[in-house]
Amino acid sequence: MEYRKLGRSGLDVPVLSFGTGTFAGSGPLFGAWGTSDVTEATRLIDLCLDAGVSLFDTADVYSNGASEGVLGAALEGRRQKVLISTKIGLPMGDGPNEAGTSRARILISVEAALRRLRTDWIDILQLHAFDAATPVEEVLSALDEVVRSGKVRYTGVSNFAGWEIMKSQAAADRYGYPRYVANQVYYSLIGRDYEWDLMPLSADQGLGALVWSPLGWGRLTGKLKRGHALPPGSRLHETAGFGPPVDETKLFTVLDALETISHETGRSVPQIAINWLTRRPTVSSVILGARNEAQLRDNLGAVGWTLSDGHMDLLNQASGTEAPYPHFPYRRQDAFARLNPPMV
Repeated sequence: MEYRKLGRSGLDVPVLSFGTGTFAGSGPLFGAWGTSDVTEATRLIDLCLDAGVSLFDTADVYSNGASEGVLGAALEGRRQKVLISTKIGLPMGDGPNEAGTSRARILISVEAALRRLRTDWIDILQLHAFDAATPVEEVLSALDEVVRSGKVRYTGVSNFAGWEIMKSQAAADRYGYPRYVANQVYYSLIGRDYEWDLMPLSADQGLGALVWSPLGWGRLTGKLKRGHALPPGSRLHETAGFGPPVDETKLFTVLDALETISHETGRSVPQIAINWLTRRPTVSSVILGARNEAQLRDNLGAVGWTLSDGHMDLLNQASGTEAPYPHFPYRRQDAFARLNPPMV
C-alpha cells in the first residue's frame, strides 16, 4: 500500500482508506448503504489491515452515532495500528445547540465521539459543513483547544466552499491556531467540480483531499448499462436523491470508456475509476465504501498497478466538462493560460 502525506502535514496516510457509513446503517439513507454489525465490521477491517489500509473514516451523523460505535468496538485492542477520521457539525437532534460548530458544540461533539469510538484521541477531525452563524475565530479557538489537549491530532473540513476554507486558514494564521490539512470532498469521473477551485486552493494551502464517493454515488460499479433500468439490487433506488447530480449523457460516455479499458486491462470498472483518482493532484487518500467482502476485495485491487497514459487520456476526455466562469478563459485563451497554467 502506498502512503502519502496528508496535505502539508507530517501525517502519512494510505492512498486507500475505508469509509464506515455502512456500519450499523439505519434510516432511509444509511440503512440502504449497509447494516454491518460488529462481527462483519471486524472482518472488513481485518481485510483492510491485511492490505495496508489503516485509515478508517466515519462521522457522528452516520446512523446517529451508531457507525462510530461499531467502528470503536471492531477496533478494540488494535487502536495503535490505525488512524481514525471522523466528522462533526451536521444536526444530531432538533435542539438549538445540536447542530453547527460553535465552541460548545465542538467540545461536546468531540467528547461524544471519543466515547463511541472507545479511544482517547481522534487522528483527523473534520467539520462536516460550514457554519455561517458561528465566527471562524470561535471555531478555530475550540479546535485549538482539543488539539492542545491531545484529543485531536489534525483538523480538516468537508463540503466547504473555497472562500470558507480560505477565510478559516487566514484566521488560523492570524491567531496562531492549527491550520486545516484535510479536505474531504466529492470527486469522481462523473463529478469533477473539485478541480475548478478547491483543487488549486488545496495545493496552495496545503490540504490533502480525502475523496468520498469515488464511484459517483454507486454509478461507476459497472452494473449500469445504457438503455437499461437500474438493476433490482442497486441501492440507487433508495439513495439517488441524496447524492450529487449526474448528467446521464456524461455518465454513459464515462462508463463506455471504463468498459473499454476494462476489456483491455482485465481490471474491473471500479478498480479503474479508483485508480484514476489516485493519479490526480492533491489526492491523499480515496475512501472506499463496501457493504460486503466481495466489494471490498475488488476495490482493494485498485492499487498496485498504473493506468497507461493513453488510458488516462481516454478517461480525462470522456469525463471532461466545459469550465465555468471565470475558469474558461484560462482553458481557452493562451494569454490567460500563460499566467496560470492548469494543474490538470
